[in-house]
Amino acid sequence: MTTVLSFVIVIGVLILVHELGHFLVARWTGVGVERFSIGFGPVLARWRGKETEYCLSAIPMGGYVKMVGEENPLEGAGAPVFDPEKAFALKPLWARFLIVFAGPGMNFVLAAVIFGIILATVGRPVWPAIVGRVADDGPATTAGLQSGDGISAVDGRPIAYWEDLDRALAASQGRALRLTITRGGASREVQIVPRRITTRDPIFKEQHEVWDLGAGPQLTPQIGPVNPGLPAERAGLRAGDAVLAVAGQPVFTPDELMQAIQKRGGQTFDIVVLRDDKPLTLSVTATLVKEKNPAGEDVEIGRIGVGIVTKVVHYETYNPIVAMGYGAVKTWDMTVLTAKGLWKLVTLQLPLSNLGGPIQIAAEGERQRREGLPSLALFTAVISVNLAVLNLLPVPMLDGGHLLFFVIEGVLGRPVSLRKREAAQQLGLVLLLLLMVFAIYNDLVRIDAFRIFR
Repeated sequence: MTTVLSFVIVIGVLILVHELGHFLVARWTGVGVERFSIGFGPVLARWRGKETEYCLSAIPMGGYVKMVGEENPLEGAGAPVFDPEKAFALKPLWARFLIVFAGPGMNFVLAAVIFGIILATVGRPVWPAIVGRVADDGPATTAGLQSGDGISAVDGRPIAYWEDLDRALAASQGRALRLTITRGGASREVQIVPRRITTRDPIFKEQHEVWDLGAGPQLTPQIGPVNPGLPAERAGLRAGDAVLAVAGQPVFTPDELMQAIQKRGGQTFDIVVLRDDKPLTLSVTATLVKEKNPAGEDVEIGRIGVGIVTKVVHYETYNPIVAMGYGAVKTWDMTVLTAKGLWKLVTLQLPLSNLGGPIQIAAEGERQRREGLPSLALFTAVISVNLAVLNLLPVPMLDGGHLLFFVIEGVLGRPVSLRKREAAQQLGLVLLLLLMVFAIYNDLVRIDAFRIFR
């Protein structure tokens, strides 16, 4: 029930904001609105305003704003039965374009506002510049850096967080840096020459070059939600446990913990956690499961049934104005990321098994709810950006399809004929239904993986 409720709340907010965008701009440009509906199908509740009927319907998978005179009456038969002054189709092209764009536009605005509010209230997680794993053959080893060393300055300029060190590395372009480190309460300076390495993007696995120290940050992995009845719960792991080691090997990041578990499918091993500031050793047996890797290949990996997060030491907050600016930047970055992902799916650079539907949204929404309201809010912002980008695709039946017709109308100087628009919308409807069926199929295929959180 909580999964369904989380899904309904997230989707309901996104639909409400989207349709409210169409509604408000339609009213602003003088277009009459006959019906404002959240959901499709049988009407559960309705109330009538001065001009508009407001409805709440049973299927929370969308909504619509029915405007007066959506089709040009000159294309149909008979005289119009509405006030031409309020007809959508008789409004100037710029007004119709704004009305249609306002839906996805409001989803972008919602995302920016959520990101901004989170940054102003909760803040963003930042991690101190403390060295985690040190590579055996890297510049850090040559310079004498060790796990647990704190880095307080670069070339005499104080730094507070690991990201400050990353920026200094990027700006160095391979130039030797003078690091001030603290170890055992004493400070000293070391000189280190960054090396250029090729790394992979964690999302799309694209290769790019970066300047590297041969050491990573200490991002202590922490146990998130624990699935009932699965190996982690049976072993006694609890949400909030900080993980120090797996099978006798220290782990410094959530990725290291995940990889250590995945390669031990079917094995029993010890996990050392820190609970109430005391180390505790627990024995757990990982379940061997089969799933698809990013390349679409079937692989067998270990799962224990937990969410893995990074233990946050500090949150950095911003004043509201700066936070809203960062919120807008984060929304733009998420938009570019979403568009890039869609392009890679369309061009088959990513396997179509990555495409998810409502079941995946519901499962992930429930996982974020368990982590707290801020996590659920951030998830809502991400889905809002995804919804906006999807709606702007030039596919008939979507807002982007209508906008495409308006662009064609602006170029030709006349609207596309009603018959052609109807044919295109029927094709678009078929494509959207096929896409939805395929996404739900993917959800059902991976449903077992959702029960064992990564």
